[in-house]
Amino acid sequence: MSIVAGVYNYDHVSVSDDIKHHILRALSELTADAVGTWQQDGVFLACRNQTPTSSSPHEQLPSCDEPSRIAITADAVIDNRGELCGMLGLSHADEARLSDGELIRLAYLKWGEECPRYLAGDFVFVIWDAGKRTLFGARDLLGSRTLYYQRRFGRFAFCSFLNPLSSLPDFQRRLSDTWLSHFLAIPSMVESTDPSATVYSDIFQLQPGHCIRVREGNVEVRSYGSLVPQDMLRLNGESEYLEAFSDLFRQAVESRARTDKGVGVALSGGLDSTAVASVAAEYLRGQGRSLRGYSMIPAPGFADWTSANEMADETPFVQATIEHVGNIEGKYLNAADKSPFTEIDELLGIFEAPYKNFEGTFRIKDIYSQASNDGVGVLLTGARGNYTISWGSAIDYYALLLKRWQWLRFYRELTMFRKQTRVGINRIMPVIGRQAFPFLQRNDPEPEPPRLIHPDFARRTGVWESLRPEEAGLGTSKNDVLQERQNYFTNLAVLNLQGAVGSKLSAKYRVWERDPTADSRLVRFCLSVPFEQYVTGGIGRSMIRRAMNGRLPDQVRLNQRIRGAQGVDWVYRLTPHWTEFTDEVKRICADSAVAGLLNQQQIRTSLTNVGASPRPELAGDDDMKLLMRSVIFYRFMKQFH
Repeated sequence: MSIVAGVYNYDHVSVSDDIKHHILRALSELTADAVGTWQQDGVFLACRNQTPTSSSPHEQLPSCDEPSRIAITADAVIDNRGELCGMLGLSHADEARLSDGELIRLAYLKWGEECPRYLAGDFVFVIWDAGKRTLFGARDLLGSRTLYYQRRFGRFAFCSFLNPLSSLPDFQRRLSDTWLSHFLAIPSMVESTDPSATVYSDIFQLQPGHCIRVREGNVEVRSYGSLVPQDMLRLNGESEYLEAFSDLFRQAVESRARTDKGVGVALSGGLDSTAVASVAAEYLRGQGRSLRGYSMIPAPGFADWTSANEMADETPFVQATIEHVGNIEGKYLNAADKSPFTEIDELLGIFEAPYKNFEGTFRIKDIYSQASNDGVGVLLTGARGNYTISWGSAIDYYALLLKRWQWLRFYRELTMFRKQTRVGINRIMPVIGRQAFPFLQRNDPEPEPPRLIHPDFARRTGVWESLRPEEAGLGTSKNDVLQERQNYFTNLAVLNLQGAVGSKLSAKYRVWERDPTADSRLVRFCLSVPFEQYVTGGIGRSMIRRAMNGRLPDQVRLNQRIRGAQGVDWVYRLTPHWTEFTDEVKRICADSAVAGLLNQQQIRTSLTNVGASPRPELAGDDDMKLLMRSVIFYRFMKQFH
């Protein structure tokens, strides 16, 4: 993990010491192994290096290759190093010797601005090509790292973080009404449907899977690739699909576990993180090292109020995995005395903007903090596994068979599913029918969720007219599950959100978050596999279950009845702070500074609806969530002013 920054003066005058000082001072808040700078021809590049991988301990960034007159600064870990070196005509010795930044520069020398298409991994990089007098940069397809930029007063400035850009002496910090209106209006986790927007009106972010070219004041941004494959994969039978999947998954895990420091995994009881842990533990065992597993458990004293098919404390599944796999040192973290309310100020400082995922983010931060204390350099996750390795709901597949009138396959699969789950036909058929033929069902309109945005602010910004349901998570249909999965990997706003959280927590704690289930090679493979390979023998999410046969305990591997319900204790955690919390909500309702932005009348109504005490079962209540989001937004506005 590194933090990159730079300035390009169009008139080629050297970047002033004042500008460089402000950027470096803002970056100094984040620890680093080394700080490097480079300047020439009106271009200034900087990098605060953190060194998570075995190829990076001695990497000097920024760096310049004098013969080619190409300088680079980068925040990158390249995962297809062997394949890339082969295409570049390099030897195995070169692969072991060259850093990731040097490989990117060599790729640029060979393919020019098409080079990002040949890179697999988590990266942002910016190159100054003195011969072409061009600044060129790119961000990986899933947006795993961040890059922000501004154009102002004859210059172009960029950085991995917002604050160094917003703190420049000649920058007028103005919030973006469009971004704020989207944040307040969209009920889902999406912050803004514009993937290039930020909370500041004059600072933008490079979108996932995009590159940027700056030359003599002209700035061009374009897409360089897609995760969606052109064609479906056709192999000879289940065994070939399974073999190809298992090999790609292993490569994805091993390439992301590449570090001289400790390796950890955010471990839940679900299929994704346990599968990642199983492969990583075996890989590390061969190196004489062990894997550290970090699992979140509910706060002490919490009584699980969820349904019989949910589990707030996944310890039984986690512990079964640790014992079966071996070579995993498990730690159970309860984030004692912490809550979404107590951590607001620190999380605002990390994310540099209001945020929505308050239920889980403070717990994730606790994992990062503990992993950092344990000397972990890479924290593996399975965050995107639901759309890749463990995709394939049995119900969705049976509904598709029903719609396609494939009765024989439908009957055979449904019979095996009922044997596996012991679910009666009278219970399962209505569920499949509603999924297959929603137009035959009675569709009573769902009540509108409470709106946090002030009606006048919504009208002034035209937010309701600008939002599309499929972008904002407003009433998105899930009947076409194949299209839904593809939409996930083309929704740049969603990819932005997940990438920013992981990138900024990684920089704060010097623990690089790496998700094997988001490996671009694996994503394309999973999207190209026919649906029937994911549901076989009456078992949904069949691909990963078959791949993990013998590698995970069947209690976890074959579980189709119980799902984790992490974060449902967040309201319970508010109990010691309830008076302080409600007092702040009341201040929001009386503060004229936010009267034109926040729907203060709705906040009052929601506070009344919630009642006088924090009942734990309100964790999923729309009014309760609105109150929490209003406090987060209010704190940010107070800090800004």
